[in-house]
Amino acid sequence: MKTLVMIPCYNEEENIVRVVERLKKVCPEVDYLVINDCSTDKSRDILFKNGYNYIDLPINLGIGGGVQSGYLYAVNHGYDITVQMDGDGQHDPAFLRQVISPVENGTLDMCIGSRFITKEGFQTSFMRRFGIGILSWLNYLLCGKRVKDTTSGFRACNKELTAFYAHHYAQDYPEPEAIISAVLNGYAVGEVPVIMEERLAGVSSISTFKSAYFMVKVTLSLIVYRIGFKKRSNKQHKEAN
Repeated sequence: MKTLVMIPCYNEEENIVRVVERLKKVCPEVDYLVINDCSTDKSRDILFKNGYNYIDLPINLGIGGGVQSGYLYAVNHGYDITVQMDGDGQHDPAFLRQVISPVENGTLDMCIGSRFITKEGFQTSFMRRFGIGILSWLNYLLCGKRVKDTTSGFRACNKELTAFYAHHYAQDYPEPEAIISAVLNGYAVGEVPVIMEERLAGVSSISTFKSAYFMVKVTLSLIVYRIGFKKRSNKQHKEAN
């Protein structure tokens, strides 16, 4: 199937070359798109200099808006499968086929690469694991689907869910809400084990303080989304597309 790997990029000048080159070497059969979210470092110059396929957002949209731009691009270019893969090097393209397979064979509409199934590789800090565990429980409470790695940005979607996300995607720390919105709208979501790595270089944009802020904001966002949820009919979805 025609597959697009979307790579959000914000100030990843130290990582983006290795990320793209490793993807091209390991999975030459897939297309990729780097989404430069108005980086303030040399990321854009590096993307241009190396001739990489990228879009350059005129303003900073954050991870949600950046990824949604990728979904819109995928819809407009007729891709069957979209894969989100972080630009910091944590996601190993050696597991790309494993993440895509359940979507390609129709078992799942979205498959998430989870570091917490076999618990191998980089597991992140204790506090973040604790927070992810809370979000996993909350997701289950709100939509009835248990996903262990709710914040994993390593995920594949089929054509239908790609079209849905192109028009309906959370803008701020969207990964947990994307799971709930997919499940509540009737899409099948699941996980496969992957091994993740530590960030190659640079510093994560989510500090300890921001992690606490993230937990509060996402928790409220998920609850509000569930309370106000109204399932879109197939007709409404087609009209929106």
